[in-house]
Amino acid sequence: MEFALKNFFVAAPLLLLWGLCITPLSISLANRYRIVDHPGERKIHTSVTPRGAGIVLWLGFLLWCLFAAGEHPVVRFIGTGSTMVFLSGYRDDMKSLAPLVRLGIHLLAAILFLVSVQLPPAHLAVCLFWITGMTNAYNLIDGANGLCLLMFISACLLSSPLGNTTVFLSLACLAGGVLYWNFPKARTFLGDGGTTLLGYLFSCFFIYTVAPGLGAVGVIELPFLLLLAGGVPVADTLFAILRRVWKGRSPFLPDRGHIHHRLLDRGITPFWTVVLLAFVQCLVVGSGVFLFTARLS
Repeated sequence: MEFALKNFFVAAPLLLLWGLCITPLSISLANRYRIVDHPGERKIHTSVTPRGAGIVLWLGFLLWCLFAAGEHPVVRFIGTGSTMVFLSGYRDDMKSLAPLVRLGIHLLAAILFLVSVQLPPAHLAVCLFWITGMTNAYNLIDGANGLCLLMFISACLLSSPLGNTTVFLSLACLAGGVLYWNFPKARTFLGDGGTTLLGYLFSCFFIYTVAPGLGAVGVIELPFLLLLAGGVPVADTLFAILRRVWKGRSPFLPDRGHIHHRLLDRGITPFWTVVLLAFVQCLVVGSGVFLFTARLS
């Protein structure tokens, strides 16, 4: 089960350097083809910003897959699913896709991964819902510089004791290289392709890591544990859906009621908003990992 890459101590620094050095090329590409994010009512940036950094994460992950696919066939499934997720988001960055179309692609990508793991049918249904939700939750949380990347890095680092440590640490290094260009000052954004990719990758590798013992977890208990493991992005998404439905609005329509928006509206600076939410993410995901460790041991 464990990814035992002999060259991990080479791969991790290379992924970090990939994020640091290739991101400027993605910035040039985004500017050239006008894949940019304009200031708006719900946004905190005041200038036009390129949003093509997601392609750096995607290509970096595919390069990593070349090292791991031979030993672990699941990487082929996750690599294919992540490509579906990224390309649909990247297409949406250039020209909007219907929300239901994107949701359908995310569901198919989650199913593609889940066919590679052995779980009871009820557990598979819960995991399908969670992976699809996580894919979208990381997109919705991306409302402040560095926030989505720090959510991902924190979750990967905290989940590494569960197993597949080299995977989680390698992914954290890749995201850490891109973080330099996104926080505290954003010279580029991830775009929908990058944010949804991060949500998909973390959720798939998390399920793959805990899958051998997941059958022992009750199907009623499992959603609660996964809610904690999902951290701030999942909690924020659930509140957003409930808030919009309560107001009689479509859950797909954006608003300015996310957690980071509320903190910003209270006068907290963007920097400290991100730091505070990263701290909360560590507490929540850490609690989820602790409970999973106790439950699976």
